[in-house]
Formats: sequence, C-alpha cells, structure tokens
Amino acid sequence: MPRFFVRAAAVDTDAGTIRIEGNDAFHIARSLRMAVGESIAVSDMQRHEYRCTLKSITDTLVIATIDSCEKLAGEPPFLAYLYQALPKGDKLDTVIQKAVECGVCEITPFESERCIVKMRADAEERKTERRRRIAQEAAKQSGRGVIPTVNPTVSFEEMLTAAMRCDISLFCYEGEESVTLRQALETESARLHREHCDGYIPTVAIIIGSEGGFSQAEWNAAKQSGAVSV
Repeated sequence: MPRFFVRAAAVDTDAGTIRIEGNDAFHIARSLRMAVGESIAVSDMQRHEYRCTLKSITDTLVIATIDSCEKLAGEPPFLAYLYQALPKGDKLDTVIQKAVECGVCEITPFESERCIVKMRADAEERKTERRRRIAQEAAKQSGRGVIPTVNPTVSFEEMLTAAMRCDISLFCYEGEESVTLRQALETESARLHREHCDGYIPTVAIIIGSEGGFSQAEWNAAKQSGAVSV
C-alpha cells in the first residue's frame, strides 16, 4: 500500500478527510496512476497512521477519506540525533538511509579535522535537498511515523554546541579504552530515570567521526564540553 506523509494541519478529523498536495498529489495522480476508491496509508508526522480511501484526485490536490487511525509503535521511546562527520564518496547517503531505518529523528553532517571531503558552499543546498529526499524515501519504506530532519553541514564547533543540548551526548572515539557504549548507556539511563518522571522522552546525541576518526584535540574539546567518550 502506498504511504505518504502530511502535516497535522492537513488532517481534518471532523470531516474525516486528509488533504494531500504538491508533489505527492502529482505522484498519486500521474506516477502511480491511482484511482478513486483505492487505498493509501498516511502519516501525520505526529506518530499516527491513517488508512484511507481516495475520494478525489487531481494533479495538485488529493482528498482521502479516513477509514481508520492507529498510533505507530515503530518510533523509539527516545529522540536520537545523529552527528556524522563527512565521509568519502556517497557513503553519507547510505548512512542517512540506515540511520532513518534505525530510528533517528535528526541527522547533521559536520566537518572534522580528519575529513577528506570538505563542505562546498556552492553545492551545499543541492546536496542537502538530495539527502532530505533520501531520508523521506527511507522513512516511507521503513514505516516511520515521522520524516527525520536532515540539516546542512556545520563545523565541528557548531556540531558540539548543538549535541550538548541533548540529555546524553555520546562521542564515539576509537581511542577510548575504558568506557564501552553499553556502560555509558546504562549509567546515563539510570541518571535520567532518577532526574525525570515516567513518560519523559530523553534526547540522545550520537557523534561519529569520518574514516580517519577524531583528533586528540577534538576528543579533548568534546570531553571538556561534557560529552561521554565511548
């Protein structure tokens, strides 16, 4: 069954309908050649999935009647933010696809000292749009309840500032010899459990380097900022 994402404002529960506009409407009408009476699945980006029947179809607007609604159980009970140093070639495309399938909510590429690939300002907008399309397709294919955000490339310093806003910031460093990922998660999870009530959704930053890993200076900066080296 074809699956689409809409903003919550496109769902009219009183009327029992959903509006699908723009490229998705064109895709339904022209690429898929769907007809009135056929079924689709629609996510409202709020972890709800609607099973719908197509009511009317044009190239710019599709109206679907809501048949049922269920809460998506596929989203993790935490918000994971991936910070990935720029890898070589098209490897970032694969990283984005697999990260979306694994449940991250946001992906931010960044430049680190040992990155071979460097950000090009003249190509950044085009690359970011392509990466967002990859995330959207991966979200559709894996049954996600949201489309994860893909941000433009930032500097190491900007990345570290953003990552430290999360409840847990995991700095994946190949030179770390004492703290495993499992140990860090157990310790930090216990801390969050003590500090917050039931129902709290924790945020986790996962910081991963390029093929050359991180430099000693970057590791020191992360530790001084409060990141947990694993």
